[in-house]
Amino acid sequence: MMATREFRLPDLGEGLTESEVVEWRVAVGDAVQLNQVIAEVETAKALVELPSPCAGVVRVLHAEEGQTVEVGEPLVTFDLSDGSPAETAPPVEPDETPNGVATGPTGEDGPEPNLVGYGARPERTGRPARRRRSAPTPPAEPVEARVSTSPAGGGAGERPRSTPVVRALARQRGLDLATIAGTGPHGRITREDVEAASAPAASAAPGTTTGTTTTGAAREERTPVRGVRKHTAAAMVASAAAPQASVFLTVDVTASMELLARLKTHPMAGGQRITVLALVARAVCALLPTHRALTGRWVDLPGGEAEIVRPAHVNLGIAVATDRGLVVPHVPAADTLSLTGLAAALAELTTTARAGRTAPERLTGGTLTLTNIGVFGVDAGTPILNPGEPAILGVGQVARRPWEHDGAVALRQVTTLSLTFDHRVVDGEQGARFLADLGAVLADPALALLLGGDGPTAEGEAS
Repeated sequence: MMATREFRLPDLGEGLTESEVVEWRVAVGDAVQLNQVIAEVETAKALVELPSPCAGVVRVLHAEEGQTVEVGEPLVTFDLSDGSPAETAPPVEPDETPNGVATGPTGEDGPEPNLVGYGARPERTGRPARRRRSAPTPPAEPVEARVSTSPAGGGAGERPRSTPVVRALARQRGLDLATIAGTGPHGRITREDVEAASAPAASAAPGTTTGTTTTGAAREERTPVRGVRKHTAAAMVASAAAPQASVFLTVDVTASMELLARLKTHPMAGGQRITVLALVARAVCALLPTHRALTGRWVDLPGGEAEIVRPAHVNLGIAVATDRGLVVPHVPAADTLSLTGLAAALAELTTTARAGRTAPERLTGGTLTLTNIGVFGVDAGTPILNPGEPAILGVGQVARRPWEHDGAVALRQVTTLSLTFDHRVVDGEQGARFLADLGAVLADPALALLLGGDGPTAEGEAS
């Protein structure tokens, strides 16, 4: 009898207890190699590619695309190519975790390799996520009967191949995916296919409609809350527990904008594109050693006690708007980077976040966060704290406005800074002094030469 191996959803770290299957990269009957990517799953923080733990043939896919699976639940069952250890990931003892790799439950063929480690099975709270099924399936008939492998992805009784985003778009436009021919890889239905199917046909006769919508009545749209949106909602609720205050400052940043223009062609910039956000980030990092209150986080202790913890370096969080929602990855030890180094790190961070590839460890442990609301044409706002951080700085758009300069009114480039802080950690005076000093540096970047070294702290100056 051919040996089988069941691959369960691994613990992907950072306390994540579930993931959504976004895309299967294999189908039932496919032969796979060790470490071949078999699926892409979406956690509350990022998209993750899952490698195969063994070589073999896919026997059963235990979940559909768009289905939420909890850590430790079955994902794939493999028929092993043979019983030789050479074709499966090398087993390790249950109490060993070489290179951070732990083992999952022990099956008939020994311990199953894992990406991070299964950990304890999470306790269920509330109702579990409902699994979408086309029809009740008896235990003897696995999901393989519902997975499409035809080029068009839509044989009789099969589910058209698409992603959750595309399926949501089709529902919104009243389209049946079974009526749409997919043009993506392996016949997958893409966003463009749905948009093309919902576009009015130029040759349609008067009185006819396109797609599958036959009624003009408006229908409410319901979108399940999961992934990044679910994580963001939980974070905002947690953030509301901290007493927050905000201060604002409008600054003439003409000198900073002139500096950025010069750096575009200056040899010392090394061709690195330096943005307004990078310049603000560098100024923030340079100021924080003299405004240490802005780096402390409040930590509750048992017995009603608490402490303020200040890290050795500044892990600078950057709010990034993505197609999946808002994420806040950080640049580790940003205070050790030069202006060009920080600009390069911000560019890489943004690209990775928008692709959904940010490592989970980069999404926690930030010192404070910057959010560039100016890119949306907004002047100012009251940003909400990222949970566990003492402050968040909003940077508004830079716009030419009439402004007092050298005793006269002139058109100057102006921006508004918005600072929200945890009032348990940062006093109003401390927040205001930090924002005033930041504004002074952005108004006259040469003042940055005065920063650093063992100068007096802002708290010492205040005394």
